[in-house]
Amino acid sequence: MKNLSQATGRRKEAVARVSIREGEGKRLVNGKSFSDYFQREAIIVHAEEPLKVYPSVDTVDVMIDVKGGGKHGQAGAVRLGIARALATIDPALHKPLRDAGYLSRDPRMKERKKYGQPGARKRFQFSKR
Repeated sequence: MKNLSQATGRRKEAVARVSIREGEGKRLVNGKSFSDYFQREAIIVHAEEPLKVYPSVDTVDVMIDVKGGGKHGQAGAVRLGIARALATIDPALHKPLRDAGYLSRDPRMKERKKYGQPGARKRFQFSKR
């Protein structure tokens, strides 16, 4: 089986390694199907969006190894990884993927906790006297 493309997607603390190979249209995340792994339909649709741009999606297998973060962050990482892998397979797809916003990494991360305070933004109560 020929490996067509590999790419990495990141979102929050999640990292997804995506490989696209010739095959019969299987989509596996950590050895499970998309529906078994992500379980919620909205998350599955979000993660699979870039595949709608690829014309021969039924002739390739998408194998994904994802670690870290929660399910929403992992779905965002999978989405970016799939889009990047598709862009390397067919350079003509780069513009449609970019226009749809699939190649943009979401830079929002969790803000770090500051020293001397209980959280990232929370402050101890001010006392005048």
